[in-house]
Amino acid sequence: IYLILYHAIFVFFAWTYWKSVFTLPQQPNEKFHLSYTDKERYENEERPEVQKQMLVDMAKNLPVYTRTESGAIRFCDRCHLIKPDRCHHCSVCAMCVLKMDHHCPWVNNCIGFSNYKFFLQFLAYAVLYCLYIATTVFSYFIKYWRGELPSVRSKFHVLFLLFVACMFFVSLVILFGYHCWLVSRNKTTLEAFYTPVFISGPEKNGFNLGFIKNIQQVFGENKKFWLIPVGSSPGDGHSFPMRSINESQNPLLANEQPWEDNEDDNQGE
Repeated sequence: IYLILYHAIFVFFAWTYWKSVFTLPQQPNEKFHLSYTDKERYENEERPEVQKQMLVDMAKNLPVYTRTESGAIRFCDRCHLIKPDRCHHCSVCAMCVLKMDHHCPWVNNCIGFSNYKFFLQFLAYAVLYCLYIATTVFSYFIKYWRGELPSVRSKFHVLFLLFVACMFFVSLVILFGYHCWLVSRNKTTLEAFYTPVFISGPEKNGFNLGFIKNIQQVFGENKKFWLIPVGSSPGDGHSFPMRSINESQNPLLANEQPWEDNEDDNQGE
């Protein structure tokens, strides 16, 4: 029974690790890239205010509702593209990554829209894997403590397994708990440190849809795929539902001033 359970956990642990490592980060599609003509116009223009207006004109038909701190369109001058919402440039991968969370040296890959679900599953199965090893070895540690293990070699194995399993369990459960909190708030690691800025201004909970919907944004609506490392995250990674309907989400109101009638706003809510 121990061997069957061990290998079942190990298979999912290795499977999710493999998916986290070898699932390539997803880049913005071609419609967010500047055409050759627009790129030449933008680079030849020396006036910053004119460049800013050019980006506004280029992005008017794109589903882009987040801005820089100065209120300008988010633009990557290395990839020459208008950044979709929640997209960031990874200096290690040298490319823009959709819904970038962070670059993880443990999996040697950039964690973003395409593989964030697999990364969370990898952490979960790694925690379970370490916990299972620690609990099954602990009884033999008690025997070692009581002097009931005759073999010197087995004593070393028991101590080594228990120490390594407990050490990784503590570190992984902290990391996994932090990402569970991020998922419950529908945030990325970058958004936890840098508040997203919308057309209406900074909003740290701009993508928070509620606990259940936040989980579904990562794992999908079909619960049978939640524990299996297959792609089930909704959407295409270029646009995301936001917390409330306001001017930052409605293109018709994008150039309008915020509503001033607070009474009407309260009635709408």
